[in-house]
Amino acid sequence: MQKITILIHCKDQKGIIAAVTTFIAKVEGNITYIDQHVDVEQNVFFMRLECELTNHHITIEGLKEDFNQTIAADFSMSWDLYNQEQKPKMALFVSKYDHCLFDILGRYSAGELNVEIPVIISNHNDLRSIAERFDIPFHCVPFTKENKDEGEAKQIELLKKYQINFIVLARYMQIITPKLISLYENKIINIHHSFLPAFPGAKPYHSAFKRGVKIIGATSHYVTEELDEGPIIEQDIARVSHIHSVEDFIMKGRDLERIVLARAIKLHSERKTMVYSNKTVVFS
Repeated sequence: MQKITILIHCKDQKGIIAAVTTFIAKVEGNITYIDQHVDVEQNVFFMRLECELTNHHITIEGLKEDFNQTIAADFSMSWDLYNQEQKPKMALFVSKYDHCLFDILGRYSAGELNVEIPVIISNHNDLRSIAERFDIPFHCVPFTKENKDEGEAKQIELLKKYQINFIVLARYMQIITPKLISLYENKIINIHHSFLPAFPGAKPYHSAFKRGVKIIGATSHYVTEELDEGPIIEQDIARVSHIHSVEDFIMKGRDLERIVLARAIKLHSERKTMVYSNKTVVFS
């Protein structure tokens, strides 16, 4: 039995749900989950559907072709159809901070994440031993203003070699190049050490501490060419007060970064996010 997920967005119009569910019935599919959302202001319809295919003679490629010709074309849909058995391949980009990397690899080893991790790429060698501990290939690709083109070319070469579907920046402290962003549009996930938009700069927790804030946060978003302005996937906060030190802020912030990034990875890998107009629709 094959299990599939279908993501759809298009102009809102009558008959979409009926047409899709009728199609699933025609191909002998059993719908196990369906949800939809309408952006009233922009008149856009979104749908996420999971189903089990009981007809063993139907192939995924044949199903895609049939769906495109009989449903998608009629409604001018933008859509994707995924085989749930195929885990997406995720590359991790890291620098020197290890807290997010340890958390992701721990969850990965425990089977909590529906992904494969074929490679870890870094601009430093500091975290190589962690990759080796989890038996994941580690590649150091130096990346500076002086060798940016060379570094970008090597990154892309590695991503193609390992057939990467999406990238996670686990506190990777370099700006991603426009070419790489275009190759992985809405497929590069970053974790930001702040509840965006707030306290930019190298020492956000120090700035927050000086302002006497009562909450701190973390934000995971897709990477765009506009720094830290991409579609937001997940956010969370922790409460703080005057009794907490800067060190407390940092500790709480790192805890949030781990949790929020892990949630974003899970949502993306389970195909529960859809990007439209620099925002996300996130299905439960």
